Amino acid sequence: MGKPEFYGEGLPGIDLSELRGKLIVLEGTDGVGRTTQVALLRSWLESNGHAVLDTGMTRSALAGRGLRQAKAGHTLDATTLAVFYATDFADRLENEMIPALRAGFVVLTDRYIYSLIARAIVRGADPGWIHDVYGFALVPDAIFYLRISIEDLIPRVLHSTGFDYWESGMDLRLGEDRYDSFVAYQSRILAQFDAMAAGYGFETLDASQSIEKLFESLQTRVEAVLTRK
Repeated sequence: MGKPEFYGEGLPGIDLSELRGKLIVLEGTDGVGRTTQVALLRSWLESNGHAVLDTGMTRSALAGRGLRQAKAGHTLDATTLAVFYATDFADRLENEMIPALRAGFVVLTDRYIYSLIARAIVRGADPGWIHDVYGFALVPDAIFYLRISIEDLIPRVLHSTGFDYWESGMDLRLGEDRYDSFVAYQSRILAQFDAMAAGYGFETLDASQSIEKLFESLQTRVEAVLTRK
């Protein structure tokens, strides 16, 4: 983006002209490698003299712990889950991201509103409503969408965290077992990301390549963002 702006009405009392930092988002499905790339980018940026904040979902002081505890019970309905995530995001935006941007930090966020919108729509939320919910969000300086096919994603998940209840969409009863549900759910999430890509200005990168190659691509693009007026 050029001058900082909100997607909608935004948060009250925020002077956007004070935000001197850069907001950089890494998006993509579960297991695609976002967290690894955020860690690599943070280390690289800090070694080059940049102050960096990295953040991600369920990390807010206000709602993060409660959200994690609620998800452990597997009893949240879709609307409650969507509002809980919006609360977590709003708290992190107001109390972490905006203060860091005001101080001139590079803010790296592991997922942003796009994952939250995709998840809500797949669970039956009205698209217009959920997009309006996140009208208070800042427009990032760059959104890097780490895209991978379901065929390439499955081995990664099997060799790392396994099939998580929520990331497999088990609450939606999409398959006979967790594997089938994961494939069906993540396919729907991917379709939502692909549908949002043009409208939100995603820069799509091939996440099936090696960690090193993907990092090199991100370095080049992040450097361009930081030197952009």
